[in-house]
Parts: sequence; structure tokens; C-alpha cells
Amino acid sequence: MTQLVIHHRDYARPMPPRVSAVTQPFWRGLEAGRFCTTRCQDCGKLSFPPKEFCPHCWSDAVTWEDLPPGGRIYSHTTVHIVPRRFRIEAPYTLALIDLDAGLRLMLPLLKPLPDDGPGAIGHRARLVVLQYSDGPLFGAELEAAP
Repeated sequence: MTQLVIHHRDYARPMPPRVSAVTQPFWRGLEAGRFCTTRCQDCGKLSFPPKEFCPHCWSDAVTWEDLPPGGRIYSHTTVHIVPRRFRIEAPYTLALIDLDAGLRLMLPLLKPLPDDGPGAIGHRARLVVLQYSDGPLFGAELEAAP
């Protein structure tokens, strides 16, 4: 299991998630520095957000699995004009990241991408925990060049 880097924020989440009995293990794992989701034991596919049944084959034989944090940027955009509740975070970059585990997620990047336009596509990134004063969210940061 890979421990995610935790970045602390001294303010509350602009839009806290709705936590349910199904997603509670995910949020607890994230708070502990783990990124986990559900995998179907019948067809082998991952689901995110976590589900109590497989959305691919409808099996209820799902288990929790920790995922490795690495991936590649598929696409990105920088958001400058935001609703009032997100002003503290603006401007921010959102990226679609293809995780090595096979999921594609949209999440905020902690630091802006290098100013190389389309060349940022394909950069390596890794999941991180954004630990706000009222709980965790997840984001990503660029991996250091080898």
C-alpha cells in the first residue's frame, strides 16, 4: 500500500462531499492517506466512486482495494471565474488523469502545469490528499521528472 502525500489546508472544503454508508470506507481511507475503491470479484473491473454493486456486470460481489497513486494527464483546463464558494481556491487547474490502475478521474492539480500548452498532456502525476480543516478531498500533483 502506497501512502499518499498529505497537503494541509487551513480552511474548510468549499463543497464538502456527501458521505454515505457505501462511501464512508473511501473517505476514512483518504484521511489515512490511502486511495481506495471497489473492485468486482466477478468481472474484475474497478468502480469509482465506490459502489455496493458492479455497474459493469451488476454483481454484488465487490471488495475494497487500495490503488497505486500514479497516472498520466489526459487533458486539463485552468478555471479563473468561479462561484463564490470556490473563490479561495481560484484560479485552479483541473486535470483528467488516467490512473495506472485503469480509472480516469478529474481532479485539481496543486500547482499549475508548466507553460507548454498541449505538451502538458502525458505528464506523469500522482494522487495526493488535500486535508482541509473539516476533512479530506483528493487532488493531484505533477511527479518530478526522472
